[in-house]
Amino acid sequence: METKFSGLSLDNIVEWRRVVDPSCKDFKIDFEYSLLGYDLISGRLDMVLRYAAGKGHCRRHRHIASTMTLVLEGEQHLTECRPDGTIKQIHRKKGDYALAKADALPHMEHGGESGGTVLLSLATTNGFIFEYYGDEPNDSWTVTIAQYVASWENGEIYGNR
Repeated sequence: METKFSGLSLDNIVEWRRVVDPSCKDFKIDFEYSLLGYDLISGRLDMVLRYAAGKGHCRRHRHIASTMTLVLEGEQHLTECRPDGTIKQIHRKKGDYALAKADALPHMEHGGESGGTVLLSLATTNGFIFEYYGDEPNDSWTVTIAQYVASWENGEIYGNR
C-alpha cells in the first residue's frame, strides 16, 4: 500500500522500519513505523504506523501518553480490554480522528484487509509512552520517548526487550 498526502507519497519522504513476529500465534504481527519528530523536553513524539494488508497487527499494548490518532489511509481496528473483562471494538476509517487520554486501556490494533496508515502524536509528562504485554499475564514492559528515539537512532526496533 502506498500512502499519499496531498499527492506526495510517504514512501518517498520517510524511512520505514518493519516489525514481523512469526512466533505470535494469536494474531499476525506485521506493521511498519516511522519516527517523524520528537521533543524530549516537552514530552512529545510524532510517528506514522502502517499496518500490513490482511489485518496486520501491532503488538499488544496500551498508550501511557495521551495520543492523537488520524487515519491517513485504509482502516484501523482496535479491540480494547476493559477492566470488567468486557471487550470494546473500535473501527476507524480514512479521515477519522481520535484523542485518547493518558493511561489508555490495553488493546490490540490492526488494519483492514487492505491495511491502514495512521499518524500518532503522543504527549506525556513523565516520559513514558507505551506499555507492552507478552503472552503471560504479568509479562509487561514500558517504553519511554528517550528509549524510542535511541532505538531509532541505533537502527533498532522500539519496544523490544
